[in-house]
Amino acid sequence: MKIAVTGGSGFIGKRLIAYLLQQGHEVINISRTPKSIVNGVQTVTWDQLQSHSADLAELDAIVNLAGESINQRWTAAAKQRILNSRLKAAEQVAQLVERMDVKPQVVVNASGMSVYGTSETATFDERSPHNATDFLSGVVAKWEHAADQIHGPRIVKVRVGLVLDGKEGAFPKMALPYKLGVGGTIGSGKQWLSWIHIEDMVRLIDFCIRNESISGPVNATAPSPVTNKQFGAALAKALHRPNLFPLPSFVMKLIFGELSVLLLEGQKVLPRVLLQHGFDFTYTSVDTALADIVQQ
Repeated sequence: MKIAVTGGSGFIGKRLIAYLLQQGHEVINISRTPKSIVNGVQTVTWDQLQSHSADLAELDAIVNLAGESINQRWTAAAKQRILNSRLKAAEQVAQLVERMDVKPQVVVNASGMSVYGTSETATFDERSPHNATDFLSGVVAKWEHAADQIHGPRIVKVRVGLVLDGKEGAFPKMALPYKLGVGGTIGSGKQWLSWIHIEDMVRLIDFCIRNESISGPVNATAPSPVTNKQFGAALAKALHRPNLFPLPSFVMKLIFGELSVLLLEGQKVLPRVLLQHGFDFTYTSVDTALADIVQQ
């Protein structure tokens, strides 16, 4: 298949492009800058595509992963960048598809599990309603609305959970206190972490591209979410470090500001659609996932 990826130089994008190439797909990276090279694949810019959309002739799929990182302090300016980058990317994909004489079969657009809001007691799957209770859940709701403006192809909205990778993403920062011997429960420890191993993350995107019966929201989370307390115990075990030093909520709020909501509140999210369609997770247990991650 011929697949275009936006956000290909990002954390998930780089791993996805490498995986798609291994699977024998032809991959094109769509970037804001012409010098953005990922794994040696062809790169085209959005400006080039304005007048040369023929570069994507016979395209089978588009995967849109573009967006400003949320792993920064949420100042007013940062919030605007986070929102605008996602809406702009979805709008650019919609405009590109509209100009194409032959539409791709599918567009996989990144989204987030924050769309469900936070809860220590509820369980969410793709049938659960949007619940915009904070900044990030509001961003995701607007992001998915923008993706709905892409007309023609099958649309899959992948609601990404906490992606575990040994070198990038949130995990290295989460593991650092444990490596220093001062790890422990964050806040109440009751908040849910709906996680997924990076390997399963890229595999499920490919699965959604190839499976024509999948459309709409897809939760990109492992089928066994854990509480923060359980995650900390598993991480301490994987690193052979203590899990004795709790970090109160007010300290997290002082350090991270509003961004602390990602660690202090959570959602128990289940991948109902993937399981119903027979996706085979490589990592279903947080213990086996972390055992692999800490060796990277």
